[in-house]
Amino acid sequence: MNSLDINKAPEDTRVVVAMSGGVDSSVVAGILKRQGYDVLGITLQLYDHGAAVHRAGSCCAGQDIDDARRVCETIGIPHYVLDYEKRFAEAVINPFAESYIAGETPVPCIACNQTVKFADLLATARDLGADALATGHYIRSRANPTEDNPGRRALYRPVDNNRDQSYFLFATTQDQLDYVRFPLGDLPKSDTRALAEEMGLVVAQKADSQDICFVPQGKYSSIVEKLRPDAVLTGDIVHLDGRVLGTHDGILRYTIGQRRGIGVSAGEPLYVVYIDARTARVIVGPKEALETKSVTLRDVNWLGDEPLDAIGPEGFECFAKVRSTRPPKPARVTHIDGVTNVELIDGEEGVAAGQACVLYSSPDDNARVYGGGFIKKSLRDPKTEQMLQELNERSPLENTAASA
Repeated sequence: MNSLDINKAPEDTRVVVAMSGGVDSSVVAGILKRQGYDVLGITLQLYDHGAAVHRAGSCCAGQDIDDARRVCETIGIPHYVLDYEKRFAEAVINPFAESYIAGETPVPCIACNQTVKFADLLATARDLGADALATGHYIRSRANPTEDNPGRRALYRPVDNNRDQSYFLFATTQDQLDYVRFPLGDLPKSDTRALAEEMGLVVAQKADSQDICFVPQGKYSSIVEKLRPDAVLTGDIVHLDGRVLGTHDGILRYTIGQRRGIGVSAGEPLYVVYIDARTARVIVGPKEALETKSVTLRDVNWLGDEPLDAIGPEGFECFAKVRSTRPPKPARVTHIDGVTNVELIDGEEGVAAGQACVLYSSPDDNARVYGGGFIKKSLRDPKTEQMLQELNERSPLENTAASA
């Protein structure tokens, strides 16, 4: 076996490297070239709209494509650019806008990995006769063969916990995981930059890309307003107890758990507790109203050894991460009649529909990733749930009248 767990000599192994123009994917290409692999670099042009092209921390547009080309010239591999702007808009940008309009908090990087990078680009790599697709993500995979799938692999968190990208890659299917390789999973970021300097790469000190790469100056609301100006509606800001505290100019400017910039005061710290897209209301309340006990998932991707259906009502003990910046916490997963539910043993705050819930074997750095799903709905304590139900049963007009 070579270093990629492929039973071929490196020189007989073709690897396509997904090159964003950043330091990570550039070093991956350099490492594989040094090891003697037949390496092809492919960059996807995903968007091109004004400020985002030149913004520090963007990727897959403008200067970044040129940087990828220069890296390929330096290490001596072919470089190809594929125009995926239309596909990226259809699969990532438009659903991103629709999700915000629906009152959700989407994670577009997951959608990009799901559709463009690990589906479309992977298919292209196979068309080119590649034995593997390699990326610059900080995550690890290891051989996990079974009798019916000797090439099966399992997914694990990386060595560098500060760069852990497992939250954004939970939706990688088993078929994709068996084909993709992550050469940086065993390296800290500092070693990656050192290698880039050693290789003489122009991107050695380039800034890391931002999470939402296609949003100019990080103002996601501007993207939603541009794509769906008809859907940016004003509405009421309502307290859990039914009081109308003020108005807002679009639910897309709010997210669950938000405290600053709400625009109203009530003599107590207020947090965004719920976003009612149906009535364009932003529901606020005290911090304790954010406490979430369990979540129901949709579009579940399962990477465990046993089938998801085998979990059943008995449950499966694991650890769940509900936001990319939070550590995995104790959880219990059940799967009954096709519905996957995750009980958050210690509770979580600020859980929003549209976010991902990723499942791990442990809270440790070397934990295995069991997959996960997108949060469809969450369950808070009974008192908060009752208050939300009462608000949902009342129209905005009734709420206004009650506050007069």
